[in-house]
Amino acid sequence: MATNVLTRFNRSVRRWDGVALAIALLFLLLAFFVPGQLSDSLTFTAVGLWKVAPFLLLSIGIAAYAQASGADNLISKAFQGRIAVMIPVATLFGALSPFCSCGVIPLIAALLSMGVPVAAVMAFWLSSPLMDPSMFVLTVATLGLKFAIAKTAATIFIGLLGGFGTLALMRSGWSSAAFANPLRDGANNGGCGGSRVRNPKPPVWRVWTQPERRQTFWKGASKNAWFLGKWLALAFVIESLMLIYVPDGWIQTIAGDGGLLSILGAALVGIPAYLNGYAALPLVGGLIQQGLSPGAGMTFLLAGGATSIPAMIAVFALARRPVFLAYLGFAFVGAVLAGLLYTVSLG
Repeated sequence: MATNVLTRFNRSVRRWDGVALAIALLFLLLAFFVPGQLSDSLTFTAVGLWKVAPFLLLSIGIAAYAQASGADNLISKAFQGRIAVMIPVATLFGALSPFCSCGVIPLIAALLSMGVPVAAVMAFWLSSPLMDPSMFVLTVATLGLKFAIAKTAATIFIGLLGGFGTLALMRSGWSSAAFANPLRDGANNGGCGGSRVRNPKPPVWRVWTQPERRQTFWKGASKNAWFLGKWLALAFVIESLMLIYVPDGWIQTIAGDGGLLSILGAALVGIPAYLNGYAALPLVGGLIQQGLSPGAGMTFLLAGGATSIPAMIAVFALARRPVFLAYLGFAFVGAVLAGLLYTVSLG
């Protein structure tokens, strides 16, 4: 009987949404310990969501349309032709594709199992989690158009660095066996998640003409609305507390001058602290208001997006160690260089 009770408890826990539970817990703690801050945080969160609502709706629509039309099937087109052309095209497709660092894993597995050159896959792998159309829209809403354009350029830079850097490693002969056979023993071929690469289907742009695609659109829109809304809400709650309880001087001391040490610090902090690309945007915006240099903020978003702990676990489980180390190295170096260049561009 105790086992049945425990099983039912575990099932009920799994039905809870962790992000929604975290928001509720934060508000509950505020109600008990800092009642005055509760209303302030509620107001701050509501105002923040209201300000980004137009951009949020646009990003939700873009993602749902891409899913309903089958536009993601075009990814296979990026991995055709000469390697010197394939790397830039794969980078651009990565920057336009709506995949996170973990969600892209089945596609990567399928590409590698099909024998696609590792250099082109690396370019796509690095650029895909850092930017997509929805991310661009929300970056404009939270950090401004200039920052969004700079982050897009940095994403393309990191993808090219990883792609051509991997090509150089392969031609140098370093760990040639690992790059010739990059998948770990026992790693699958991407399963059903990689079918869009192995068996691509032509997209249907007029989604409103087919009932099943309209259904896919609305289902995807509702799913994206919940996903983005909850993460942004959590980010605004945390930002409301951060602006009050994190001293400005502490931020300025850690990463306020935009120099090499602050950029490196932002890259290292991004590994354990980065949770979600959408939630990170308001948090970085709040930190910049407190004195964080924009270059350090850029580095945090770039390094965290590619080298967060969940992403590293997924990559380590899939690729052989030299490929894994190359992925981390290019992501880290690219993020630091992009942060420094952005700092220089700001004068």
